[in-house]
Amino acid sequence: PYTKCFKLPSVKKGESSHEQRKLRTDVAAAFPNLSAEQLTEFIPNKEELNVIKIYSHKGEAVTVYMNNRNPILFEIEKALYPTVYTLWVYPDLLPAFSTWPPVLQKLAGGADLMLPGVVVPSSGFPQVERGTLCAVTLLGNRAPVAVAVATMSTAEMLAAGMKGKGFAVLHTYTDHLWEYGDKSYPPTLAPLVTDPAEKESAEDEEEMEGKEPVISFSTDPLQHVDVGDLSLKERDSCAAPCENGTDTVLCGLRDTLLTAYLAFFSPAEQMDALFNQCFFHALKCKVKKSDLPLLTSTFLRSHMFPCCPAGQQLDIKKSSYKKFSKFLQCMQHQKILQVKELSKGVESIVEVDWKHPEYVEYSKSEEREQAYHAPEIIPLYGVSTKMIPLFQESGHRKGSILSSSEVRNIIINYVKTNELVDETNKNFVKVNAILCDCLLEKSEQDEVSNLKWDDLLSRCLERLQPLHQVTFFGQEPIVRKGNIEPINITIAQRSSNKKVTIIKNLELYGLDPQCVANVLQQKVQASATITPVPGTKDRVQVQIQGNQIHHLAKMLLEEYQLPRKYIQGLEKAPKLGRKK
Repeated sequence: PYTKCFKLPSVKKGESSHEQRKLRTDVAAAFPNLSAEQLTEFIPNKEELNVIKIYSHKGEAVTVYMNNRNPILFEIEKALYPTVYTLWVYPDLLPAFSTWPPVLQKLAGGADLMLPGVVVPSSGFPQVERGTLCAVTLLGNRAPVAVAVATMSTAEMLAAGMKGKGFAVLHTYTDHLWEYGDKSYPPTLAPLVTDPAEKESAEDEEEMEGKEPVISFSTDPLQHVDVGDLSLKERDSCAAPCENGTDTVLCGLRDTLLTAYLAFFSPAEQMDALFNQCFFHALKCKVKKSDLPLLTSTFLRSHMFPCCPAGQQLDIKKSSYKKFSKFLQCMQHQKILQVKELSKGVESIVEVDWKHPEYVEYSKSEEREQAYHAPEIIPLYGVSTKMIPLFQESGHRKGSILSSSEVRNIIINYVKTNELVDETNKNFVKVNAILCDCLLEKSEQDEVSNLKWDDLLSRCLERLQPLHQVTFFGQEPIVRKGNIEPINITIAQRSSNKKVTIIKNLELYGLDPQCVANVLQQKVQASATITPVPGTKDRVQVQIQGNQIHHLAKMLLEEYQLPRKYIQGLEKAPKLGRKK
């Protein structure tokens, strides 16, 4: 970039120039966390500050303030920003968000920081608003490596399910601005441990392993990050899963976050992380204390496999463990569970430490996510072969997808363009040859010459191919064929005249049947199970003892805010007896 350098006026010892005083005032306003002593140290009275004018690749004018040969501040459109050199001296100057070390290469290449790449700490995110200036650090080191502006508030990030762009990156370690300085590496600054359980776990782990932390950046992190050794904890101590968890109901978002996390690792490490993720999710959502002792083979087949994200497959041979028994040995070494051979050659899980820091941390990460958001559902219509003559005039062809309002406008324009409004009664439309072929039954074609506007539009919609668009919160819209099936609630009779409530089609609305069963079971204190839907390959239904429609109605309508029109069977709720 083009540069132009000049100096702020030199002054006598103990004095400062007007420009320096103004700069110090601006810095104090921009960064109120700086103490008076830090501010004087940052913008010294008796030292010269150099000012450089540079231009970004987009042509933006950038003012850079230099001190001791390093850029300390840069200014764009009268807004001041610290450089990484400054943040290494004052690491707590800005609210910080952490990411995985391999992400740094993406940021240095000009990418913004996406939310799936942000690590969720057990203590939660700092509270920021949209537009807040933030620092980006790497997992395991508090020294910032980038300066960025939040594109969402903390609440919006969590509400979006940790998807989308979270931070617009302005400056990174190794960029052109960094090159104006002494090109030093980030210092190694230990993370602040605020959670007592985390602190105790970290101390126990350090004592047990007797090793230095895996992630150390005393040298260039871009050149020396060994992704083969990268995990949330040390590899030998069996890494916990990615902390980007989900709400106990909103489990589908985990798939996207996990995929983004896995993209940085070797195939064996990807499979290790997948096993860790499914292991903890299975313990949380599928295993109860009453299930123990549990055959290890059953735990893998019936509990972990169903927790695998869509499009992924657990394969122990592709992991570094090679055998499931070794994976469980690792978990046992961590004291998360205990495995015993209760019969010759057959191992069972006999105990789980539900208070283990790793399990608690995973549970917390799930509970931190925003509650379930009902999807937005919009009916759509596809142009069928029979309807092509009516729609081709407006530039549409077979398979074109339209909303009901677009269909209405196209029909109105067609009628007006072809002068088909009945002159004697404008509530009617004259039926020409195309309308006759597209909208009338054969028995009507010789008898019907006019149609009411409402009848014309409803006939048109009925003859188009039904589609619907589903938009889950924080995700791209999905278009599916047909009308969306409602959540179907039925009451079935079982032996001994016992009733059970059966709920189908939860998956269509972004609800995990297993998680719904767990929540419902806790609410009504009745047994709930998951069974395959008869006649389908990959659909399941929730079955819970008793007529639980009142509880279901409250959960689906009030807590999950699903529209009543998408729930079928609420009328089967038992009649409540009158209070005496």
